[in-house]
Amino acid sequence: MAGLVTSFGSGAMTNSIKEIGDAACILAIGTNTTDTHPVIGLEIKKAVNKGGKLIVANPREIRLTQFADVWLQHKPGSDIALLMGMMKVIIDEGLEDKAFIEARCENLDALKESLKAYDLDFVEKTTGVPRAKIVEAARIYATTKPATLLYTMGITQHTHGTDNVMATANLAMLTGNIGKPSTGVNPLRGQNNVQGACDMGALPNVYTGYQGVADPNNKQKFETAWGAKLNDKPGLTVTEMMNAAHEGKIKAMYIVGENPTLSEADTNHTLEALRKLDFLVVQDIFQTETTREADVILPAVSFAEKDGTFTNTERRVQRVRKAVEAVGEAKPDWWITDEIARLMGAKGFDYKNAEEIMSEINKLTPSYAGITYARLEKGGLQWPCPNTEHPGTPILHTAQFSRGKGRFVPITYRPSAELPDAEYPLVLTTGRSLFQYHTGTMTRKVKGLNDILGEGKVDINPKDAQTLGIANGEMVKITSRRGSVTAKASVTGVTSEGVVFMNFHFAENCANILTNNALDPVAKTPEYKVCAVRIEKKSGELANVAV
Repeated sequence: MAGLVTSFGSGAMTNSIKEIGDAACILAIGTNTTDTHPVIGLEIKKAVNKGGKLIVANPREIRLTQFADVWLQHKPGSDIALLMGMMKVIIDEGLEDKAFIEARCENLDALKESLKAYDLDFVEKTTGVPRAKIVEAARIYATTKPATLLYTMGITQHTHGTDNVMATANLAMLTGNIGKPSTGVNPLRGQNNVQGACDMGALPNVYTGYQGVADPNNKQKFETAWGAKLNDKPGLTVTEMMNAAHEGKIKAMYIVGENPTLSEADTNHTLEALRKLDFLVVQDIFQTETTREADVILPAVSFAEKDGTFTNTERRVQRVRKAVEAVGEAKPDWWITDEIARLMGAKGFDYKNAEEIMSEINKLTPSYAGITYARLEKGGLQWPCPNTEHPGTPILHTAQFSRGKGRFVPITYRPSAELPDAEYPLVLTTGRSLFQYHTGTMTRKVKGLNDILGEGKVDINPKDAQTLGIANGEMVKITSRRGSVTAKASVTGVTSEGVVFMNFHFAENCANILTNNALDPVAKTPEYKVCAVRIEKKSGELANVAV
């Protein structure tokens, strides 16, 4: 299983988007696919229209639940209990794929031992899902093949997010749903070219193609290629950088294409960290809440004003071609980096265009070795693509996992870092809307989208609203241990009792002022999806607003 997780630790899908429409069963957990990935959402609907079974595991009633055979409305943060409970049913009823496990996997006995802790009484109590539905979902997923599993940040943005991912891999291997068409574990990336950014080393512990910086062979390879001495110590993640800046350990920061004053958990803390820096550079295509804090702003160009490649969520590398001239002094990101490095005296930064950079990627990144501009003229290619004769790889792990046999990993349930109590009795979870995108840097400039959704609201279950004396459309104050925001109440049954929901697109009521920056110990991802809050009718002026 470690081999499976290694391959998509970056968030890469094991299979291709077009295969989803041919799946006989789909388990969509922690993903509001029709809103956040509408094209992939169409593939899910296509599978359902062909007679495929759909299992949706989500704390909220989303559009996908309208098409679902089973809706598992579990409590936020209880994914491990739900997934392990399904696995216990599969093992107890002998529904596991014994031939696949024998040929391709190891450590099953340890997984079986760990499943003893997940009797259905415990799972039902922990998740809030009736045991009959858990049994039904387990039977459908195990016996209806091929089955594909989809997830997004509803799985990863927890203090136990790595364990959540391990649980999805365990479930897929247990049922033999790996390495075949329309199967797999398929994390859907949250933003355009996030996959490409990670592939190119925009992570603190790897070079391009996930070549670890701590490996002396990798270090020597890149030192030779670049003619420079390199550090073999992994760096910090974004949240760790903000913590270090807050503590005075980081004095300067260069932010490219990010708006952390809205997107980071506990954004008051983030804003304080940025203001403690001696020097802040922000590079972006528009003014943002973060550029307001910058000492220097570097204007970059949009996708339509530059050449290059994007790598999408299915590992497909595609060409981007300049369509219009850049406005004003805006320049491509690579050119800006090149110029800064050259002015600082660095050697080797004399690229003439994006294609020269791609040629270097081909030489230093085995998974991209065969993905050249010449080949991309004929269409996209999926990595790994080790040479120019290779057709690309639509499906991973067809013969074996990257470590050989997939290893089942026992997982112990841990609750979220912050649970409701008498002072903060409600759970807040966050997400996105179909009509706005991320922190709104681009979409909030579009009148049509703002006409559809121009403000942030807080979804409250009718029973909670009645208890609090809150009417639909009333302005309320939402408070966590980190700050407060105001928003209009949307009294709706789409969220369960005790759970409230906000999206994070709007600076006027920045949901991430409230969220918890407690980290997963492995991935170092903040726990955006679960924090404790209270809600009251708005009175007086709002304090502690970060932006």
